[in-house]
This record gives sequence, C-alpha cells and structure tokens, in this order.
Amino acid sequence: MSIEHELAEELKDALRAGDAPRKNVIRAVQTEAARAKSAPGFSGKTDDAFYQAVIGSFVKKMDKSRHEYEELGERGEQMAAKLAFEVDYLGRWLPKTLDEAATLEVVKGAIAELGASDPKEAGRVVGFIMKSHQSDVDGGLVNRLVRSELE
Repeated sequence: MSIEHELAEELKDALRAGDAPRKNVIRAVQTEAARAKSAPGFSGKTDDAFYQAVIGSFVKKMDKSRHEYEELGERGEQMAAKLAFEVDYLGRWLPKTLDEAATLEVVKGAIAELGASDPKEAGRVVGFIMKSHQSDVDGGLVNRLVRSELE
C-alpha cells in the first residue's frame, strides 16, 4: 500500500474515531504534498519517494519548532507536546535513522578522526559525517551535536 493511500485510510479512521491530533497532522501533510505538487517546475510522480520527501521536510520543520517551544519552558509545554506527537506519528513513514545516543558516538568518532577541536571546524566535521553516514543520520541532529561537542 502506498504512503498516499495509507494516509487517506488513516485520515478516514481518524475522522471516524474523532481523533483530532491525528486528523490534523495528516491534513497538514496532505496540504504540504499539494503545495509541492503545485510548485513551479514540479513534473515528478507522487510516489512513496515524493511523500517521504514531503513528510521528511514537514517533520524537520516541526522538530525544529518543538525544540524552540521546549526552550520556552512551561509556556511552550503544550505546543511542544503536540509537535512531538506529530513528529513521532509521521516517523513511521520515514527511513530509520540513528537515535541521538548513536549519532553522538558517530560525532565523537568523527571529531577524533579529524582531530577537530575548534568550533570553527564544525562545518568540516558535519560534512565528513554526512558524506559517510548520509542515510543513517539526521543532518540537523548531527549539526547540533557537533557544535555542542566542539564548544
């Protein structure tokens, strides 16, 4: 079953069950997909790769926002929880990447291998990791961890 079809079935189920959080996130993804299809120059197919790219982009934006809401403390707690649900729910349609602990090990190994110690070398370390582990790691997480380790 294609991702597009799965999302449609999930939406029907969410509507029947009165599951507003699930309904809202599926509709948001469908809106993002419609936007991508109507973008100037789009001529591709709307296959699973297309939907993975759309969902991946959406998840990346929501995860970044979630971190910003978490930094607000109690004021952003409710919105951070909503965004965490969306990221977790949509994660099932994305390729699996290493978790934060495993990514940190990769980062530490790359820093040691390159002999990096200055925060100005963060770009070089991130580039090295992304070339060797591109499909295994989340680029945003790698960037954040590298900068944290080099500070």
